[in-house]
Amino acid sequence: MDNATATTTFKYVSYLWDEQVANSLKDDEVALLIYRSNLLGADLRLTNYAGGNTSCKVDMPDPLTGQDVEVMWVKGSGGDLGTLKKSGLAALYVDKLHSLKNRYRGLAYEDEMVALFNHCIYDLDSKAPSIDTPLHAFLPFKHIDHLHPDAIIAIAAAKNGEQITRELFGGKVAWVPWQRPGFDLGLQMEKAVQDNPGITGIILGSHGLFTWGDTAYESYINTLETIEKASEYLQKNYGKTRAVFGGARIQSLPAAERLAKASEMIPVLRGLCSSQNRMIGHFTDDERVLEYSNSNDLAKLAPLGTSCPDHFLRTKIRPLVLDLTPEADISDAENLKKQLSDQFEAYRADYTGYYERSKHPNSPAVRDANPVIIIYPGVGMFSFAKDKQTARVASEFYINAINVMRGAEAISEYQGLPEQEAFDIEYWLLEEAKLQRMPKEKPLSRKIALITGGSGGIGKAIADKLAQEGACVVMVDMRENDIQEAQTEFNKKFGRDTAATAVVDVTSSQAIANAFKTANLAFGGVDIVVNCAGLSISKPMMDTTEADYDILQDVLVKGQFLVSQQGVKIMRKQQLGGDIVNIVSKNALVSGPNNIAYGTAKAAQLHMSRLMAAELGPDKIRVNVVNPDAVIRGSKIWESGWAEGRAKAYGISVAELPAYYAKRTVLNEELLAEDMANAVFLYVGGLLNKSTGNVINVDGGVPAAFVR
Repeated sequence: MDNATATTTFKYVSYLWDEQVANSLKDDEVALLIYRSNLLGADLRLTNYAGGNTSCKVDMPDPLTGQDVEVMWVKGSGGDLGTLKKSGLAALYVDKLHSLKNRYRGLAYEDEMVALFNHCIYDLDSKAPSIDTPLHAFLPFKHIDHLHPDAIIAIAAAKNGEQITRELFGGKVAWVPWQRPGFDLGLQMEKAVQDNPGITGIILGSHGLFTWGDTAYESYINTLETIEKASEYLQKNYGKTRAVFGGARIQSLPAAERLAKASEMIPVLRGLCSSQNRMIGHFTDDERVLEYSNSNDLAKLAPLGTSCPDHFLRTKIRPLVLDLTPEADISDAENLKKQLSDQFEAYRADYTGYYERSKHPNSPAVRDANPVIIIYPGVGMFSFAKDKQTARVASEFYINAINVMRGAEAISEYQGLPEQEAFDIEYWLLEEAKLQRMPKEKPLSRKIALITGGSGGIGKAIADKLAQEGACVVMVDMRENDIQEAQTEFNKKFGRDTAATAVVDVTSSQAIANAFKTANLAFGGVDIVVNCAGLSISKPMMDTTEADYDILQDVLVKGQFLVSQQGVKIMRKQQLGGDIVNIVSKNALVSGPNNIAYGTAKAAQLHMSRLMAAELGPDKIRVNVVNPDAVIRGSKIWESGWAEGRAKAYGISVAELPAYYAKRTVLNEELLAEDMANAVFLYVGGLLNKSTGNVINVDGGVPAAFVR
């Protein structure tokens, strides 16, 4: 098949092969494997994030004998096909993997085989081999793809999936019934190939697809053609005998109302989901979610759970479906929490019951019983996990599960994985060992911070520091271009799941409410509010206009009040406590020349912080202050004539200001935005959880500003 033909042939999958790129790699089969893997991983219709694996077998010189031996390069444990690099591959001797058959003692001893994979490693810099290693090793093909396409799993999860597979593919694709991945499944697949000469693939019941070829390109095309055929078959059957998902039971709210309701509700859900561990949230009102959540079949399908192991490992076996109408009044957070608490308790009890019914004597302890996926019919779907990426990916996986249910119901009847099988995957000792090897979480993991003035020198440095320490950050500022640049910078530095932005004038209560709506919909709520938005005007008293005075009061004092007020509203919904850190100034304590309007506003900010700390203590919301002084490098506050005003007040030039400010401190040090960021982190990083109403001066040591 040439490129032009392939490009126009496929309707349900993406043909991405570039012959020019492939030719440049033609002498390196491993490079072609990585190229093929990246193409397959780029199309989420083919496989889930971090799901599936690919391999190739190549003759390579044995480092000990110099003789050529067959080596299998296969995606190692963890990682994602779309971003796979050579460092993510495991390389193993094929003959040694086959020799393990002599050591295999049967299904009861499956797990002991995994440690033996390490004795088959060819490349000592390899990634750790995955549990799927024998599935690739025992198939007698040079290039192999194992994917989890929704269209294939729809057949694999159908009640009569084996019959459909046989009829649809004319016997060219074999069927292997559900079995947990491992050594024995590899043997079953080897037997399927031996018993069915000439087959081009294998469908694993409730699981996924294996396809292969003599070359990287042939394997790629075989994979696409197999999935295309299944997708076309499903498409022809949607609505053929009955409406999709039995038709609509309710109608969705209009899009704007869905987002408004989701924003209002998600902090309450986050608080309930965080009863054991604090969680980060994600929301989607994807049309596939709405079709499923609004349907007559929701009540039948949701309790069945997911089928593919990749799905339920991310989503838990089944979701929580809220017993709440789309039009329900949720404006009273306390009343809403009371309504939902019983539903959460019932879910937790059900999950605990599932654990108790299915556990083995050596099973790990029961994990967090709160739901990962929460469906609100007519509104959308929420997901909660330890970080934004995990929550987002869980949502994507449940959409995959919805696609599978949709397809299976169109051609037959959907079947979830039996409860015991699901448990044996979820609480598999090898999975538990993988969880235990996860790196320690950062101090601000599971926290969400909103920073005003977030594109300025100090504000952006604070956002950067908090993100480095694990927080999700929402940067808000009134300069649209600057905030867009900050978003781009943070996406590049931290990835797509760390930062969100909003254009906000902190004197506008509506704009502030919209910013917190952004935080809610992006991450689920807020834990840390940093008031850093500001401006400065340096004039003698008699030159200070009413407009000067008013704008300083509006931005610094009123702005801090409005932002904090909105943040407290969300924190109280979550009932998880929180932090407010106000970036004030040493001018709140020091009386300097030509500074009456600015200094007065800063003093008001400082005392407001004390008042807030006194009032919010019962909510476990801490309020503290950082007092900077003269952060010149990168700071937006020095624009609009402030530097000139201060230089004039001190009788020096603007160029002399940095040295002047440094010399007047007891430490004789220039102050940087990063110094202020470190002070904020000190408050919120966990070491000062019993500190509120305090002031940290980060001014190099100005005796007149010492707190007393």
